[in-house]
Amino acid sequence: MKNTFKESDMAKPVVGFIGLGLMGGNMVENLQKKGFEPIVMDLNKDAVDAVLARGAKEAKSAKELAQASDIIMLCLTTSDVVEKLMYADDGILAGIKEGAVVVDFGTSIPASTRKIGADLAKKGAGMVDAPLGRTPAHAKDGLLNIMASGDKATFEKVKPVLEMQGENVFYLGALGAGHTTKLINNFMGMTTVCAMSQAFAVADRAGVDRQQLFDIMSTGPSSSPFMQFCKKYAVDGVSDLGFSIANANKDLGYFLEMVKDLNTKAPIAEGTSSHLQAAFDAGMGDGNVPEIFDYFVKLEK
Repeated sequence: MKNTFKESDMAKPVVGFIGLGLMGGNMVENLQKKGFEPIVMDLNKDAVDAVLARGAKEAKSAKELAQASDIIMLCLTTSDVVEKLMYADDGILAGIKEGAVVVDFGTSIPASTRKIGADLAKKGAGMVDAPLGRTPAHAKDGLLNIMASGDKATFEKVKPVLEMQGENVFYLGALGAGHTTKLINNFMGMTTVCAMSQAFAVADRAGVDRQQLFDIMSTGPSSSPFMQFCKKYAVDGVSDLGFSIANANKDLGYFLEMVKDLNTKAPIAEGTSSHLQAAFDAGMGDGNVPEIFDYFVKLEK
């Protein structure tokens, strides 16, 4: 069982948390169960009210939150949102304390992360990029996978709190390595889901029973948890991966931007991205990624 901070702990940090979506809201609930009284911000009033009812406090601006926090945690949707919160007149950089640490749990563009880290360093503050694996249910129980990177001393400063949120906390090196790893991971995962969903769609059009296809493929090396998610939707009609086409589309775009920054190209990722974008444009963005089966099964020349 992981340690829990108590009021008597002199080193207990004040945590500010911005972004109370499914993942972030559950992460805050987990911290509250472990003795924290976080300062929070979110545009969703209901999400804020839920954590306030458990003893959190609300900040009216990112600057106010930063002024009061030792660790500022971000669980946000895009790099653009992170940058706006950092650089606004009433943003995090305007209020951050010397010695404080920003932890970005979202999936962001590594070049943006490194730029923010450099600007925080000018203020005497640190940054850790720590994107997440697993689901909101794991977040509520402190069982996430956390891919953290940044200056080693800065990482060690926040590691005790990260270990309360993650069952597996990986340290990956210099700032940006976490976001790089997350984008590579999501490229692989979403490409796998797209490929398997298209396999089921082609089988359907060819008159091959999708359940039989699964029975055969799942006995070989193609078997994986992603195949299970794709089968649940394409065969059973159950959509429970918990990762939207819109988010996958955004992440593949970030992956391609990162690849461009590395002066190379990724034609396989370009293919995945084009299908995710087409499904998104068709109004399927809110659906879970295996629902791209519906796009593939209707695809014409």
